[in-house]
Amino acid sequence: MNVLFLCTGNSARSVLAEAFLNSVGRGRFRAFSAGSHPTGKVNPFALELLERNGISTAGLRSKSWEEFARPDAPRMDFVFTVCDSAAAEACPAWPGHPATAHWGVADPAAVAGTDEEKRKAFREAFDVLSSRIARFIESHAAAPAMSFFERWLTLWVFLCIVAGIALGQLVPAPFEALGRLEIARVNVPVGLLIWVMIIPMLMKIDFRALHEVRRHWRGMAVTVAVNWAVKPFSMALLAWLFIRHLFAPWLPAAQLDSYVAGLILLAAAPCTAMVFVWSQLTRGDAYFTLSQVALNDTIMIFAFAPIVGLLLGLSAIAVPWDTLLTSVVLYIVVPVVAAQAARALALRGGEARLQNVLRRLQPYSILALLATIVLLFAFQGRQILTQPLIIALIAIPILIQVYFNSALAYWLNRRLRVAHEVAGPSALIGASNFFELAVATAITLFGFDSGAALATVVGVLVEVPVMLSVVSIVNATQDWYARA
Repeated sequence: MNVLFLCTGNSARSVLAEAFLNSVGRGRFRAFSAGSHPTGKVNPFALELLERNGISTAGLRSKSWEEFARPDAPRMDFVFTVCDSAAAEACPAWPGHPATAHWGVADPAAVAGTDEEKRKAFREAFDVLSSRIARFIESHAAAPAMSFFERWLTLWVFLCIVAGIALGQLVPAPFEALGRLEIARVNVPVGLLIWVMIIPMLMKIDFRALHEVRRHWRGMAVTVAVNWAVKPFSMALLAWLFIRHLFAPWLPAAQLDSYVAGLILLAAAPCTAMVFVWSQLTRGDAYFTLSQVALNDTIMIFAFAPIVGLLLGLSAIAVPWDTLLTSVVLYIVVPVVAAQAARALALRGGEARLQNVLRRLQPYSILALLATIVLLFAFQGRQILTQPLIIALIAIPILIQVYFNSALAYWLNRRLRVAHEVAGPSALIGASNFFELAVATAITLFGFDSGAALATVVGVLVEVPVMLSVVSIVNATQDWYARA
């Protein structure tokens, strides 16, 4: 795809955008820049900043936008103006009728003062542009950004279940020793694994995206309502119906309350990481997805414990409030603070460095999840071997709540005439679960060998295939959705 960045002088902002997109576009994007009144020279502070970030400056020059209005010019797919004056001018008629948008960015070249003050202005402009370009790439990627680990997550989880059960039966002593490593009822090995699992995911969240909430307020309202006012309560109802009544004869009576608690924990927090993959698979609006996740994570800090406590209480399950609040601090507050600190540190090297750090950390996050599953099933093995239907029975209410909540969010967005690129991610965010947090909290509250821990891991097992089926439904019904 060809992308043209425009500003008046074509010496700073548009040049920074051109160079950065060519650097991170991975062959999918070819960037150009031009100006309505080019200065004829690229600003030296722009060149210095690019070189410091390891971005090539070869071939960069200040040029007129008339070069790209000629019949023999490359046909553009997108044209972005990055300064207000260029946006207000009458642009040439671009061959191919590209999509256009305005990204207003303060002009760093207009800043007076010392060289260090000017460098700071250029860094700030570059940060804004690189962040927007990263989101633009995410929303227009040719292929889904599912890694090898993510694509086959269900298989890895199944293999870890088998390995955990086998190891727990063959060599139980090491697992029993790990289970005893606790501080204030928090298992230390699991706590460390959960941090390795969650922190890289939370590093993807840019809380500055919260300002986008107003732009997509209808889609945001639907998703927040489904996530926090419908999903946890519908799961509690389904758990009561299936676990306590319909399936009770086939489940161990001593664990019924624990299974209900695990299902409530699973539904009490919306997905944070995989939702970016689901959004991309539906060609969702990247700005909406990022701002919705940032909003949900903000709400989660304050709402997770009260909702879990309320639903456990309504289900006649004793609520260990001190342990629940400890879980919120350990598995929400601390990871969010640590992740944002790590994100800020990585961004000192620019957006490209942050993306590189995230790619390197991603496999460790998945491996930590799989290691936790091995530990869980080493403790659960004997119970599962005696009653192998447990996993299938627990999966049924999880499947129902995913399809119900995704359908509800999708239908509400259609009724409110929300664009499909917002409705798709809204339906997927509304249905998916932050299973990493659920697993960690279940272990802390009820222990390794609890039914609650098992129930949350069943959520991990079904997450990828069921969410991929929802993606397929959203994509297949796009024409029906548009008819509204």
